[in-house]
Amino acid sequence: MQNYLEFEKPLAEIEGKAEELRALARQNEDMDVTDEATALDNKAKSLLDEMYEKLTPWQKCQVARHPDRPHCKDYIEALFTEFTPLAGDRSFADDHAVMGGLARFNDQPVVVIGHEKGNDTKSRIERNFGMARPEGYRKAVRLMDLADRFGLPVITLIDTAGAYPGKGAEERGQSEAIARSTEKCLQIGVPLIAVIIGEGGSGGAVAFAAADRLVMLEHSVYSVISPEGCASILWKDATKMREAAEALRLTAQDLQELGVADEVIAEPVGGAQRNPPMAIASVGEKVSTLLEELGKSDAKALRTARRKKFLDMGSKALVA
Repeated sequence: MQNYLEFEKPLAEIEGKAEELRALARQNEDMDVTDEATALDNKAKSLLDEMYEKLTPWQKCQVARHPDRPHCKDYIEALFTEFTPLAGDRSFADDHAVMGGLARFNDQPVVVIGHEKGNDTKSRIERNFGMARPEGYRKAVRLMDLADRFGLPVITLIDTAGAYPGKGAEERGQSEAIARSTEKCLQIGVPLIAVIIGEGGSGGAVAFAAADRLVMLEHSVYSVISPEGCASILWKDATKMREAAEALRLTAQDLQELGVADEVIAEPVGGAQRNPPMAIASVGEKVSTLLEELGKSDAKALRTARRKKFLDMGSKALVA
């Protein structure tokens, strides 16, 4: 069953009417509703195209958070073979909000790390809604160390509202763990490709995104804070999230213009949630191209270029 966002309600009505007609036809074999249903389908397609051509930043936030968008687990299952999960930070615990391990991508050994939000109530609670604790970032550091030692490219899949802000996480050094993960991204001498597949929130996303190449899905977002959080701080009113989303310039298109995102991957019309296999395949094609490109550089060249990329980023943003 299709889940509709608030701004998609007119579309839900049209598609609902088309489905009702088809249900009636299934119950009554003498009834022919082909023409009426086709007309409604065409109207729905036209409306969908129109809606997604001019999404506002806040609407893009809603699409990025859509519960039916493919998550990290879906990408790993579809794009990687021989995935062997590696658990724990060897210090405190295993954080289920962060998936990671060894795998093969196009038969090439790699390390893949990502945030997993879960897809139902039970898995979302188990995964803490994709909000990692310190042990999740320390697990990522351990995996990146492993990748660096054995010369394996690292692919990160980012989809988080931000790092978990709970008391226990803060007591165990949340900010230090995020900083160490970000530092490790910049230190490793192997290709590092980061893909924002949904929501890239705050330092919890940056910890996996200080990469040679950062690519974003067309309707993903990446920001220092959520629009609701920004509105609460600036206007003391979380309902001003639409204005905050505009001001934050958090869309993939804005971030490519600012030089934060290197490339934007097109999504199926209506978002990745309407055709997950197509969206996942598009990510796979882009990662394959980037791995081939980055594989031509040695460790020193990768570190130097990565460092320069982030040092230059602010100046480009100021000019923009």
